[in-house]
Amino acid sequence: MRFTTRMCTGNWSGFTNGIPGSEHAGRRSAAEARAAYYEYTRTHAKKEAGMATQPFLKIAFLLSIAGLILTPGAADDGRQPPPLSAVLSPIREAYGIPALGACVLKGGRVVAAEVVGIRKAGSSVSATNDDSFHLGSCTKAFTAVLIARLVEEGKLDWNLTLPELFPTLRTVMHPAYRRVTLTDLLTHRAGLPEQSWPADMSLADLHALSGTLPEQRLFFTRKMLAQKPAREPGSGYLYSNAGYVIAGAAAERVTGRPWERLMSAYVFTPLGMTSAGFGAMGTPGTIDQPWQHEPGPHGLIPIAPGPHADNPPVLGPAGTIHCSLADWASFVSVFLDGPARGLPLLSPSTIERLLTPPAGQEYAMGWIRVEREWGGGFVYTHAGSNTRNWAVVWMAPEKNFALMVTANRGGDDVYPALDQAAGEIIRLWLQ
Repeated sequence: MRFTTRMCTGNWSGFTNGIPGSEHAGRRSAAEARAAYYEYTRTHAKKEAGMATQPFLKIAFLLSIAGLILTPGAADDGRQPPPLSAVLSPIREAYGIPALGACVLKGGRVVAAEVVGIRKAGSSVSATNDDSFHLGSCTKAFTAVLIARLVEEGKLDWNLTLPELFPTLRTVMHPAYRRVTLTDLLTHRAGLPEQSWPADMSLADLHALSGTLPEQRLFFTRKMLAQKPAREPGSGYLYSNAGYVIAGAAAERVTGRPWERLMSAYVFTPLGMTSAGFGAMGTPGTIDQPWQHEPGPHGLIPIAPGPHADNPPVLGPAGTIHCSLADWASFVSVFLDGPARGLPLLSPSTIERLLTPPAGQEYAMGWIRVEREWGGGFVYTHAGSNTRNWAVVWMAPEKNFALMVTANRGGDDVYPALDQAAGEIIRLWLQ
């Protein structure tokens, strides 16, 4: 199955003002949101046009709700905010999304979580609040946490270079990569290319790789590091899914365990994330979870769950996790008040490291840090899509507040729906 998409990359400062009109996020009509989005892509993403037929993990960080003007909402005057379904249902219908979900985390607990719609277009099977959604590149924050846990255990170090991480690859990697560190990989400063696979391979080639997943990721690492860097390593930001795959391969090499098992042992299990898994949601031949959807010439195309319904597993550390909204909230809570609540994951200093970007850029380690008045200072966000789902998270530590929005449909017109939902949730819930 071929994935077709575009990638929004580049200097994050160009996106800090968000989509035109985003100061009204949460109060725009669907038509206005779509128009604003397409104007954004027309004027700011010309580089993407030539990549429109390339299948790979989609990363679209449109850093909207930038100038969101907060008017007093229900939470500000003591009234109970309306059910999330009242926010989500009209947006879902306006944008033609089968299932749309959201979760609000405030004061250390989930205060609202709801999913509206159906699991599969054309079916009558309702989506439920416990259903899982694909997180796309929001997976990167999970991979960064896994690496951080291994650093705290002494199995890895932030300053280890690629030759130290992969001694057997020293002679085959391009000389410019020999000074790249683990930190560089996670902050997108390694100089690795935007394309998510080796230049002489295709997405189908990645699906066809044989061997164990650690063997596949080591092969992938060897191929990527043999190529010439896309920019001088360490000289600046260049978004690369490959960097996170290579970081995952480093974790596998020092532990002897696949990234998937490490993720389960170091992140999912300690947080009680029983719904979490990898790849497409659901069981083949059933509608026991939301199906993925991609737009077609005559409407949405439901994608049955199966091994080829998502990007190749070798790319897992860059973006293949799925889970329920409640379980995602458990993960996000680690960054809000995890140490205070005694969550058994990371020290406060490590959390600070993960959330602090290098000088001159906004991307930290799996999070983009920007300033927002509604968040009382720095807020953190990430979005992701495998072209068949969408997910976005916003986190405001100064307010001990976070929200997540998910959809089981791909397409460029879906992000404005998530943005609209996020803006309305902020208006209603954030005091």
